[in-house]
Amino acid sequence: MVRRRLETNMAEVSAQMVKELRERTGAGMMDCKKALAESAGDFAKAEEWLRKKGIAKAAGKEGRVAAEGLIGTYLHGGRIGVIVEVNCETDFVARNPDFQDLVKDVAMQIAAASPKYVRREEVPTDNLDKEKEIQRDLLKQQGKPEAMLDKILVGKMEKYYEGVCLVDQLWVKDDKKKVGEMITERAAKIGEKVSVRRFVRYEVGEGIQKQKDDLAAEVAKTLGQA
Repeated sequence: MVRRRLETNMAEVSAQMVKELRERTGAGMMDCKKALAESAGDFAKAEEWLRKKGIAKAAGKEGRVAAEGLIGTYLHGGRIGVIVEVNCETDFVARNPDFQDLVKDVAMQIAAASPKYVRREEVPTDNLDKEKEIQRDLLKQQGKPEAMLDKILVGKMEKYYEGVCLVDQLWVKDDKKKVGEMITERAAKIGEKVSVRRFVRYEVGEGIQKQKDDLAAEVAKTLGQA
């Protein structure tokens, strides 16, 4: 009977609930699912359950202010440079090697994956509308049923966010987790709220219109001079 009740509770725990609890606590996916099942979906009780098990070390940080931190830099081959600000709650943690390693990993991620924004809330509405329009037109060209377009579009936009938003990208050192999940797990270990505030990425020649020689014209010119 107890086992049946637990299985029922597990079935009622949605993926979104697990994701939210994981973001709050930094605990693993299965631990979060079990905690929610044991707590009948009550987040406060689930966090308490995780803390009692020694799993959630970063619980209850949502309302705390992270105003300290570091400016991290990364230079790749003299051609790509990154400056990123990662915040924590105290200057003590800012000097912690674990936090410094996190800042370095975030800078390397930005260099490698070239995100445009930190999180999806920063994406301009105009950009989202344009992307949705493009994806909708492509789906119509592929002959997708009109009734299914909105549902398929949700998945397409998730892929879009994975490309342009830092925390939604797959981590270059472990493509089984996203950057946001990696940061949450590191924050749990560090014991403070951690967040990426802003970044800039530079690449040599970026934004400069490079001259493209017309090979055929060049050959014809050379032959004419021969």
